[in-house]
Amino acid sequence: MHDERQVIRVGGADARDFLQGLISNDVNKLAEGLVYTAMLTPQGKLIADFFLVPSGENILIDVHADLAAGLLQRLTMYKLRSAVDLEMTDRQVTRGLGEPPSGAFEDPRHPSLGWRGYDDQPGQDVDWDAIRVAACVPQSGIELGPDTFILEAGFERLNGVDFRKGCYVGQEVTARMKHKTELRKGLATVTVDGSADVGTEITANDKAVGTLYTQSGGQGIAYLRFDRAQSEMMADGALLRLNNT
Repeated sequence: MHDERQVIRVGGADARDFLQGLISNDVNKLAEGLVYTAMLTPQGKLIADFFLVPSGENILIDVHADLAAGLLQRLTMYKLRSAVDLEMTDRQVTRGLGEPPSGAFEDPRHPSLGWRGYDDQPGQDVDWDAIRVAACVPQSGIELGPDTFILEAGFERLNGVDFRKGCYVGQEVTARMKHKTELRKGLATVTVDGSADVGTEITANDKAVGTLYTQSGGQGIAYLRFDRAQSEMMADGALLRLNNT
């Protein structure tokens, strides 16, 4: 799935407070640039991951195109009597590596992911999957879906969650997972000898271990049960080795 994006504008006097009660990260970090965050169900499962973008008196939401309409609908449902304006825009999202051009912002998830632009900055033709896999960065519609718990998807490492900001929808479940001794499942980078379709089951010793997702350059992103993960695993005809990092 290509990472096609749409941009939602959030305006009005209550925009910041409105978003602050709904998302996993702290809206006040907009003073530093882009904010990577997520909106969750009350059960702590992912509805959508997205970026908040500072834009004068407004806040923009940069979200995967397949999730945009549903996210806008849910935000509208939560709006109630808040002084908030919501609308889909025709802004384009561009991306590139190196020094961000004027008006663009560094991607907060990982330094290797470069910058994101919203004002017609010329984008660059880059193998983003290769960069994502090397940094174990999940993508909506591939590694991230409606059953995702954000801590299993690495959101703490990706600067997508704030544990000091206060309450938001799904916060209690996320906080409980944070304070467990360790996560039992999650995304990890594996070395891949061969190839397998995205979504292929991973096995070890004839037991299901997890699922293999995006692959590039001899590596892949896998969702694993850590108690069953072995030094060598199989996904169809591909041999997988768990990376130590």
